[in-house]
Amino acid sequence: MPQHDVLVIGAGLAGQRAALAAADEGVSVGVISKIHPVRSHSNAAQGGINAALNPGDSWESHAFDTIKGSDYLGDQDAIEIMCREAPKEILDLEHLGVTFHRNEEGKLGTRAFGGASAARTYYVADITGQAILHVLYEQLMKRSEVYRYEEWFTTALVQDDAGEVAGCIGRNIRDGSMELFSAKSVILASGGNGQIYNPTTNALVCTGDGIAMAYRIGAPLMDMEMVQYHPTTLAGLGLLITEGARGEGAHLYNAEGERFMEKYAPNKMELASRDVVSRAEQTEIDEGRGFPDGTVALDITVVPRKRIHEALREIVNVGRDFASVDITKEPIHIKPGNHYVMGGVKTDIEGQTSIPGLYAAGEVACVSVHGGNRLGANSLLDTLIFGRRSGAHAAHRSHDTRMPKPSASKLADEERMVREVVGREADGRRVSEIKHELGAAMDRYAAVFRDEEGLREGLEIVQRLKEEAGRVATDDKGTVFNQDVLGAIELGFMLDNAEAIVASALERKESRGAQYRTDFPERNDDEWLKHITVAANGDMPEVSYSEVTITQWQPEERTY
Repeated sequence: MPQHDVLVIGAGLAGQRAALAAADEGVSVGVISKIHPVRSHSNAAQGGINAALNPGDSWESHAFDTIKGSDYLGDQDAIEIMCREAPKEILDLEHLGVTFHRNEEGKLGTRAFGGASAARTYYVADITGQAILHVLYEQLMKRSEVYRYEEWFTTALVQDDAGEVAGCIGRNIRDGSMELFSAKSVILASGGNGQIYNPTTNALVCTGDGIAMAYRIGAPLMDMEMVQYHPTTLAGLGLLITEGARGEGAHLYNAEGERFMEKYAPNKMELASRDVVSRAEQTEIDEGRGFPDGTVALDITVVPRKRIHEALREIVNVGRDFASVDITKEPIHIKPGNHYVMGGVKTDIEGQTSIPGLYAAGEVACVSVHGGNRLGANSLLDTLIFGRRSGAHAAHRSHDTRMPKPSASKLADEERMVREVVGREADGRRVSEIKHELGAAMDRYAAVFRDEEGLREGLEIVQRLKEEAGRVATDDKGTVFNQDVLGAIELGFMLDNAEAIVASALERKESRGAQYRTDFPERNDDEWLKHITVAANGDMPEVSYSEVTITQWQPEERTY
């Protein structure tokens, strides 16, 4: 049985940053990941990372932009920490070897991003996430105190008799063996849940595993109704066109040739916050001013060709390979698409959950720095700041904690579960069928616009699919890279996530941030300036509330 002081589940930016911070404290660290770390979804972060590093900028301005962007649902104590600590994090990354863009003076250069009052987004062309991920992985490989368990799939968290987290159960994808990992602290860093939507910008591995595993052992989830639709994705495919394109000056047009953001955000135009731009696009499409394929146009030709190839080189490839469009010569058709979940496992500013010994950081977590809507380029910052804080805190905790004794019966339970999945007859619905129906339902009923009738229909579909998922068919009876088994387990995780999202969206009877209820179109601070939390309780999530932390910025009308 592998034993570590700190066990990190997930090896994207949040997981790697947590592991490095824990290793800095001299403790034994295990990192378990269902894919190779440099294949993590953090690769998909294109545009950059925010920090108020320029002399004319300030962390207070960054914090206010983030709070306003969150539609005042973000917790201001956590936002202050993130924005205060951002400049040092950027400099540390640069010193480690991240090749951030430099301007003509040789200084770190920035680009503008949506919802920001200053150009404070630092970037590496349009591969910022990939660049940071590779540098952190290099650092991870240098650490003898860090053990990497790559291509291990975590099926469940394990607690001891006192209810504290004691480790997890993992399945070796390469040979099918199961193992009980023991740890004094566990940090969930397993990413978001975008695969419950179709289409989505998220990688195939983003199935909400960590969110569901924490939920199943009693950790509350918070802000789950807040699901971000990115304004610029390729219709049908979900492939992301970075916000950096609009940061460089690209325009949005409807089919009538109107630069329609003038109507919705006359001051910020295309660089309003993502929820505002997505609703504007969807309104144009719904009211018949979109193109026949249900899109609007993103015109990048207004950006100088040299600058496009310098700052948007991957988007040039995406346009050519997946839309047969040369973005340097003609507009590309886009629409809003699922991108990010602002909610997740409820944590404090150190990443601690309500379960002793269990931490969470990154998109799996909700410290609520994003509230109702995340600003572009704050996600990488969130992963690094709170990944580091959770890693350091978990390591400190391990100094005063004995190695727990998890029950071996949990391993037997999980092995039995896997045998049952493998042993099913191949005459039921396939994982792919249920996943497709789930994605279509979520995209129809819990997307940019929502109402009670649609959400109730969506909830009925999710609950029916949960029943069907318990009988899902498997064809592969082997042990080596058995994707049927993993897909069946992931499907259960996805459905738990979907149920929490729809139940929370039904509960919030107002419009705020990414939650736009057509039957409650106004923001209602008197009744709904509060977080919605859900906890597992039998057939339906149990709903409760928690206060929004306000330090110095009082809610006001949100306009761009």
